[in-house]
Amino acid sequence: MSFSALGLSEPLLRAIAARNYPAPTPIQTLAIPAVLRGQDVQASAQTGSGKTAAFALPMLQLLAAAPRERGRLVRALILVPTRELAAQIGESIRLYARFLPTPVKTLTVYGGVSINPQMMALGGGADVIVATPGRLLDLIDHNAVSLAAVSLLVLDEADRMFSLGFTDELNRLLALLPRRRQNLLFSATFPSAVQALADSLLRDPVRLDVPAAPATQPDIVQRAIEVDPPRRTQLLRHLIETHQWTRVLVFVATKYATEHVAEKLRKAGIDATALHGELSQGARTQALADFKAGRVRVLLATDVAARGLDIVQLPVVVNFDLPRSAVDYTHRIGRTGRAGESGTAVNFISAATHAHFALIEKRHRLNLPREQIEGFAPVETMVDVPPSPGGIKGRRKSKKDKLREAAARRAGQ
Repeated sequence: MSFSALGLSEPLLRAIAARNYPAPTPIQTLAIPAVLRGQDVQASAQTGSGKTAAFALPMLQLLAAAPRERGRLVRALILVPTRELAAQIGESIRLYARFLPTPVKTLTVYGGVSINPQMMALGGGADVIVATPGRLLDLIDHNAVSLAAVSLLVLDEADRMFSLGFTDELNRLLALLPRRRQNLLFSATFPSAVQALADSLLRDPVRLDVPAAPATQPDIVQRAIEVDPPRRTQLLRHLIETHQWTRVLVFVATKYATEHVAEKLRKAGIDATALHGELSQGARTQALADFKAGRVRVLLATDVAARGLDIVQLPVVVNFDLPRSAVDYTHRIGRTGRAGESGTAVNFISAATHAHFALIEKRHRLNLPREQIEGFAPVETMVDVPPSPGGIKGRRKSKKDKLREAAARRAGQ
């Protein structure tokens, strides 16, 4: 099927052609006609499936067909969990709208930067606002914007909003919206809290569930390498240099670790930078821009970068620390192997995380051979631990074990 068969207007088709989209993805094929008909949509689709175009293209067509009112009003609202995803969606909307006969005023608002320029930009309202919940509430409290005229609401990455603790902010915003509106809810997963929200929010929705088909599964080679925690940084450096990886996205568990490992790599002559939630928005934007442009070879990130970010031709993702959630494993490694490219996902496994990775494998029906790299073979023994009823995070360490590991890290990293 072609995009023209979905009922999109000529200006939007021109924008799609300019983006070199070959054909609509399954979620776009199903969602675009439903949105154009004015229906509510509940869509489950994995990262990289084309969700942004699935809601943004029909949204722009609906807005173009309706007159805009004056004042501090908003016509369409897109709520997202992170600043990076907000910026990415805002840029996509501007590119999709560039050939429309009437300009579409799109504003992206999020925290971590001064609120004053955002308040000034909201003068006269906006056609589309892409926002994180907290900053949007700040702007409402400053009387900079009203949600009374929102005719279309999009919740993107809804499960992520709940996991990041935006439940109260989201409920406050929903209470400010008009009762008559179109609602679109997109989420990779639907845990009970998200499904309860969908049931209360959506009116007779079209329910779409688009799993990745086997033929379109990303071409990602997954590896599991056994290594003691104190030697992970040296192993990472060895792999980068041995395989001549041009760009590597490395996921770690803590903000401190992003800075610490990045510094160790820089001292070894490898350009690296950190991305985490305590950086200013300007620093986060710059880190991503440098990485995407190839000015930085390695990006050390917490899970702030796990979802929604489209990094073109990223060859390698490394799980320096394993994700706590088996679901997040998919989102992390999905940063590579996108848009028909092949990629590699490397997992560092220790005695303490051996059982947790086994659980991740079970959830994703994987069975990866355990590798050992010459010169980095682990000293600690891998132990199979049966899963507990509350889930498994790995073998529980004694206080003495933790002290030994801390001393080894200080000496060896």
